[in-house]
Amino acid sequence: MVFSRDVLPILSDKCFHCHGPDSKKARKGNLRLDDEVDAKRDRDGYRVLDPVNPAKSEFLARIATDDEEELMPPPELGRPLSAAQIATLKNWINQGSKWGSHWAFERVERPLHDKGGIHPVDEQVNRKLKAKSVTANPRADRRTLIRRLKLDLTGLPPTLEQVERFLADNKPGAWERLVARTLASPSYGERMAWDWLEAARYADSNGYQGDNERSMWPWRDWVVRAFNNNLPFDDFTIQQLAGDLLPDATQDQILATGFNRNHMINGEGGRIAEENRVDYVFDMTETMGTVWLGLTLNCSRCHDHKFDPLTQREYYELTAFFNQTPVNGGGGDPATPPILKTGSQELMAEIEKAKEEQVEAMAMVLKRKESIAKDQIDWENRRRRELSNLKIEDWKLVKPINAKSKGQKLTIEPNGSVLASGNNPEKDEYELLYILGNSEVTAFKLEALRHPKMTKGRLARSDSGNFVLTDIRFQTKDAKGSLPISGSQATYEQGSYKIAQAYDNDPSTGWAVWNGRTIDRDHAAMFRLKDTLKIENDRALSVSLKFNSTAKHHNIGYFRFYQTSLKDPKLESEDEMLLFALKLPVAKRTDAHKSRIKVAFEAADSKLLKLRNNEKAAADRLKKLQGRLAKVMVMKDMVKPRKTYMLDRGLYTKRGEVVFAGVPASLPMLPKGEMNNRLGLAKWLVGRDHPLTARVTVNRYWQMLFGIGFVKTAEDFGLQAEYPVHRDLLDLLAVEFMESGWDVKQLIKTIVTSETYRRSSKVLSHNQYEMDPENRLLARGPRFRMPSWMIRDQALASSGILNDRQGGASVNSYQPEGVWEETSFGRKRYTQATGSALHRRSLYTFWRRIVGPTMFFDSAKRQVCEVKPLRTNTPMHALITMNDVTYVEAARSLAETIINKEDEINARLILASKLVLARELSKREIVIWKRSLDRASREFIADPDSAKAYLSHGDSKPNGRIKPSELAAWTAICLNFLNLDETLNKE
Repeated sequence: MVFSRDVLPILSDKCFHCHGPDSKKARKGNLRLDDEVDAKRDRDGYRVLDPVNPAKSEFLARIATDDEEELMPPPELGRPLSAAQIATLKNWINQGSKWGSHWAFERVERPLHDKGGIHPVDEQVNRKLKAKSVTANPRADRRTLIRRLKLDLTGLPPTLEQVERFLADNKPGAWERLVARTLASPSYGERMAWDWLEAARYADSNGYQGDNERSMWPWRDWVVRAFNNNLPFDDFTIQQLAGDLLPDATQDQILATGFNRNHMINGEGGRIAEENRVDYVFDMTETMGTVWLGLTLNCSRCHDHKFDPLTQREYYELTAFFNQTPVNGGGGDPATPPILKTGSQELMAEIEKAKEEQVEAMAMVLKRKESIAKDQIDWENRRRRELSNLKIEDWKLVKPINAKSKGQKLTIEPNGSVLASGNNPEKDEYELLYILGNSEVTAFKLEALRHPKMTKGRLARSDSGNFVLTDIRFQTKDAKGSLPISGSQATYEQGSYKIAQAYDNDPSTGWAVWNGRTIDRDHAAMFRLKDTLKIENDRALSVSLKFNSTAKHHNIGYFRFYQTSLKDPKLESEDEMLLFALKLPVAKRTDAHKSRIKVAFEAADSKLLKLRNNEKAAADRLKKLQGRLAKVMVMKDMVKPRKTYMLDRGLYTKRGEVVFAGVPASLPMLPKGEMNNRLGLAKWLVGRDHPLTARVTVNRYWQMLFGIGFVKTAEDFGLQAEYPVHRDLLDLLAVEFMESGWDVKQLIKTIVTSETYRRSSKVLSHNQYEMDPENRLLARGPRFRMPSWMIRDQALASSGILNDRQGGASVNSYQPEGVWEETSFGRKRYTQATGSALHRRSLYTFWRRIVGPTMFFDSAKRQVCEVKPLRTNTPMHALITMNDVTYVEAARSLAETIINKEDEINARLILASKLVLARELSKREIVIWKRSLDRASREFIADPDSAKAYLSHGDSKPNGRIKPSELAAWTAICLNFLNLDETLNKE
């Protein structure tokens, strides 16, 4: 009698609901049957379980009584014990009710096994078969085996060349060599990624009503690469849960943490941000629990677990690991920070190349600049002489005839400038009068000049040397109002002090030029007139300047005005500014002056100009490529930790005690020396003493290959799970997995090189099937319906139209019209891809959460973590495999292939069978297929229009060299091949 195998499952199923680890408030009779001490303690003269006097155990009386008032479990619960279960419990109690723990929570130890040359998997399985007197099936034939292996490990059927190579290899080790080649195939990573994407709830949209599109596909591609590169599963775990916390984390390690961010995002109006955020934390925690622990953590969200040794407090201690991201739950942004910009390997390679080209272009520019630097002085002298002989007439200086101020003395200097002196009031207003000669004026320019008498030689006598011009007006003598200003421009604008605010009729705003540090140059502002001012016979112009800012004493100190008649005047003439800089002694040149001279000097060199154009082109190319990068949501912890609370009934508004990150007491402690964060959690999961991770993972890989795991409930290894039929084999593979360095390919190789995997899947007798209908004893090889995604990929590959390009953004394949539109109330419109993109592997199909791809009728919904395949077989599925455009197009392509390669009907049929089933046809099968071909041919010859319509399906079109009626008939035959039971199942 083994407690964890024979007794605990009964107690868990029948008793723990009332007498389990749930809270004392919910527990019945103050009795815990999950706790040995409580179950065996003295209860005022009696014991529920009495190991000394088993016959006196109250438990025995309660499960065997005829009194319904005393009977346990109570009849009204609907959980009666069977006769066999009662007998088991009686035997256990009579043997002293020896206790134990749940097998899955015990450390994984290597079971004893014979090392005498027999394969370890076969040794364990054969021992069980012998104990049950069951005879194992013989090995399947080679064609069946290669198809089985290729579908299992690549999700694709074998090619003709692969089959012939395997059949021709008669040397010992042929199967092992085939396995090695298959594991090395790039398609292996794509096949392995599918199941992981379902577990990781990967999708290309947020879900919920908004269902905004996201770009998590680079994480998907990372998963494919990880499997193909055979990244050890412990690293695979650590990088996805906590890659961002690794020392000097690489971009790939940070990208891996997208695993946690694959959860749905709720952007619906009315949702509270904190409610969303808490939901995301729950999802990340429970996904970790399902994928690595195989436990139903969500059952502990509102109360202690009814069956497993998990308390509500421990649930929230686990959520604390994931509660530290800066995500606040607000909005439906499908790129909610933290994010990582990345792309496909091809794009990243292009970007790296573009960076190298940019660096090279920059180096050539620098080299040219250094080579011409010695010529700059000669150029300056030459350019100074050239500019001195030029007449620069963009702006004409106007000299005032009168200047007065409310609070200062304004002096008109010979050069036309006006200098303010005397008392400097807090606010002031200036009035200036000019006589304009015959001309047309399109704009005026105010030039603020530095002067030694201003604060630190700047522009005004304020504390900073800055001014604030709050109003400026230009008015001719005979005009009724000021001249309208259509636009303006300034050499500099201080923050919100814009030049346009100098004429906005608001005295609280204005133009200023403080750059945050100093004022080290003259400044100017240009005011464009709405209408050209035409001056005839001289005309007086009055200019008013107001300085009514709240900034005290900010009155301009030294200035002058210019006019221009140009339609498109420049505020500052480049030649004029350059000449000014060139005339300055080198010692008095500011950085701005030096920069202007250097720019002009280098612009005069044609070779440098060409090199700079190349540099700009390289920079533009890099920027364009970087613009194509996807934004992938990743993990990052906040600097200041966020408090984690226990939540009453899981409600975000019902905060209870503060808890800290920790792991359940029923499992090993966190590794010594590790931080109490996600990295510590990840390392804890893959520690050698952890009892669950290796078992749970091995179980899923076994499920992938055999259709059902050692533990049927892949998502639940808790007390409600069955005791595994092959417990020793599960533990042996788990130990080997860990001790191999978590080598996934080695684990797969160990399983598929066994005779157990290679057995024929045929049911040899009715008795054999009745004894073990689910093949739990493994006397037969695995045979089950392939998932819809694999059925589709098989059709594309068999027909020769599969696009094997790896990675990149998801694509919209064939889909009935209106599916997105109807489910999204018209907000989402489906745009189908074209050409070979339609024939990419199913892995790359765009997955919208509110309605997944219609062709995948048995796949996970990708809304929450799912690790158990939804294997179904209903007539509805035939509507897709017989009528979906993908399958009809694939059948037509297959028909064209066999017609073009073979002339004889028998040869064509055999080739079709080899491409789809990897085997020959029997004579009887050929007769049946020819009969079907004759019938199809007669129908399409009699109705040519239906033949043309049948062949019109799909984005690709027939080449026209084959008669439509002939091609249609063979297409129908090939479609039947693609829909055979043998085709849809892994044999």
